[in-house]
Order: sequence, then C-alpha cells, then structure tokens
Amino acid sequence: MIKDETSPDTGTAVRLAALNNALWCDAVCAAHGLAPRFDDADDASVWLSASRTPPLYPDAVTLRPEASAPSVLRWIDTDSPGCSVKDSFARLDLAADGFEVLFEAQWIHRPAGAPLPEAAPSGLEWSEVTGAEELAAWEAAWAGEEGTGLFRPSLLREDVVFLAGRAAADAGGRIVAGAVVSTGGGVVGVSNLFAGDGASADAAWAGALTGAAARWPDLDVVGYEGGADLDTAVRNGFTAVGRLRVWLRTSEGTRHLRRGTE
Repeated sequence: MIKDETSPDTGTAVRLAALNNALWCDAVCAAHGLAPRFDDADDASVWLSASRTPPLYPDAVTLRPEASAPSVLRWIDTDSPGCSVKDSFARLDLAADGFEVLFEAQWIHRPAGAPLPEAAPSGLEWSEVTGAEELAAWEAAWAGEEGTGLFRPSLLREDVVFLAGRAAADAGGRIVAGAVVSTGGGVVGVSNLFAGDGASADAAWAGALTGAAARWPDLDVVGYEGGADLDTAVRNGFTAVGRLRVWLRTSEGTRHLRRGTE
C-alpha cells in the first residue's frame, strides 16, 4: 500500500533511505577516484560531487527537505553535459536552472524482521560476488551487455554485497538475477535489482531480501522504485513512504549558478 506521507515516521524513513542511497552513490564515486562529500552548511544537508559522476549516478542528493536550489547547485558541475540531482523530497524546482524531471519514484521501507517473501520455486541459486571477474559477469548480466567497468572491485567490501542469482539448471552457472545490498545510515539499501532470462522480479526480491536478512537481520530495508517495479516491491512487503524526483540538466537556464558565486 501507499503510506500516508503525513505519518509521523514517514519523514524519518525517507531521510534514512536518502542517506543510505547517498552513501551508496558515495562508494561508487570514490571507487572511480572521485572525492564526493557531505555538505551540512546552512540549509544544504546534501551529498555532492564537484566532478561529473559515473553514468546513472547523480551529482547531488538532498538529505533534508529544507535544502534549497542554490545550496544544491552551488558546488556541482552544471557546465558539462549530464548534470543530475536527486531531489529526495520532491521539493525542488530546478526548471529555471535548465533542468528537466528525468523521473519520479517512491522511497520504500520494509521493517526488520518482517517475514521473507514466499516466492514460488525459481530455480535460482544465490551467492555473494567475491572477485573482480565475477563482478564483471554480474555487471554484464545487470546491464544486458558487456560490462563497462561501472562497478569497480573496490566496491566488494563489508558494507556492500553484490548478490548473484544463478540458473540452477545452467551448467555454466550463468547469472540471471541480482541486486546490491548495502548498509549505511542505520538501514540496508537495495539497489540495482534485476531479473532476466526467465527469472522473475519476485524471485529477485526474494533473493535480495534473504541475502540482506542473512547479513543484517536487525536492520530495516529501504530503496526506491516506480511504476510496475513499485507494485512488485509492495507485493514483497515494502511500503511506499515518500516521493523523490531526479532532475537532469538539459539547457542553460535563466538562473544558472556557477560554483562559488552564491
């Protein structure tokens, strides 16, 4: 079900989910040699990278609903193509700064200890990715093509786990489903969940949640989804707790802010 956004615990759940997501973005960017940071000055409370982030990852993530457009845009690279902002509370209006809404979604939350999904037999065998070669195979399965090196081996660490679901009937142990589970902010985040080659999204969620519970049984699980993927997450025990919006810069805009001028 969609939870009432005025519920007393909704704000906390969204803030924890946003922080967890920012920490995952931070890990990916650091693995690429970038130096992102958390800025809590004034009303900012934002994670940001002054250098362009890897594909599919934002340049900034707001961590508090009070964050303003100037505080978010001040230190990120709005000049080169591809600048994006994850507006975790769907509060910002960046249209005048040359941004367009790329997509909207809902943060999702699942309490610790909730019963694991009773998925139908899937024929999948799940394990944790343990090395660079296996990580490359995981990325290729996730992307549906040859991997591009988005996920670096340095991401294989204690607080980040890549889960691989393999077709049991496939002698080669081919990866057909997977997810990333990561701790941070006092919760477990699920991201990059996928299912292909006959595997179902429900089977992928079952594998991800079982893997998360095996590692961190006492932590709530969070993430974000939209559309049919949100329906699947709700079917697997999540509650939608608040909207987020991702903005992509596509033009010069009328209130363009250069870094350090505001």
